[in-house]
Amino acid sequence: MKLLFLGTGTSHGIPMIGCDCSVCRSPDPRDKRSRPSVVVQYGGRTVLIDTTPELRLQCLACNIEHVDAVLYTHHHADHVAGLDDLRRFNVSGQGPLPVYAARDTLDRLAVMFDYAFRHDPDYPSAKPALEPRLIDRPWELYGQRVEPIPLLHGELPVLGFRFGGLAYCTDCSRIPDASWKLLAGLDVLVLDGLRKRPHPTHFNLDQAVEAAARIGARQTYFTHIAHELGHTETNANLPANMALAYDGQVVEL
Repeated sequence: MKLLFLGTGTSHGIPMIGCDCSVCRSPDPRDKRSRPSVVVQYGGRTVLIDTTPELRLQCLACNIEHVDAVLYTHHHADHVAGLDDLRRFNVSGQGPLPVYAARDTLDRLAVMFDYAFRHDPDYPSAKPALEPRLIDRPWELYGQRVEPIPLLHGELPVLGFRFGGLAYCTDCSRIPDASWKLLAGLDVLVLDGLRKRPHPTHFNLDQAVEAAARIGARQTYFTHIAHELGHTETNANLPANMALAYDGQVVEL
């Protein structure tokens, strides 16, 4: 199994518009962060988690030419706004693309991208061909069990996903009691770690480190990173088995 980070930044992206802080001006390419998304590849299949506003650019940068399925963590714009770019994968896959999400997220997507989910043979332009599929329990996806992990993003219920020894948990500020056991025995954990200061809807770095230590994965990568955290300086002060992720990073399991 392979994990590819398409984007690791906060909802603003890094560099942010109109900011001249040291991280936004950093020459280190690992400090250039597009909105958060990953690809999980196994058994010749490519599964995309979230469709960010930069989806097209992310796929070009990381040579993603084919996607078999899309999973959504939640409906916030930084995680869904690139949905229209999925139509290119209809061409490469020669058919509709299955899109998995919780009920509230599917309902919001159908409003936000009404043209893509509504059957209209007279629609004059190209649009994605999508098959919405409800996530309400663990399921098998191309021979791999996928476990949805309930998380809280402030007061908003969102989903993380576990594929065997890998779990992806972006955009969370609290892990419900019942979800901790779903994260046991991980090889790789990806966890929200926004910034140093507290935030009402995201783990700050101290909270993320504490949660990661409790989960006990062999390796933890933090994502959804704001411009307060420079890559090299922050990693130098993290535990040996924890690090900030960066756009384009590949992790082999």
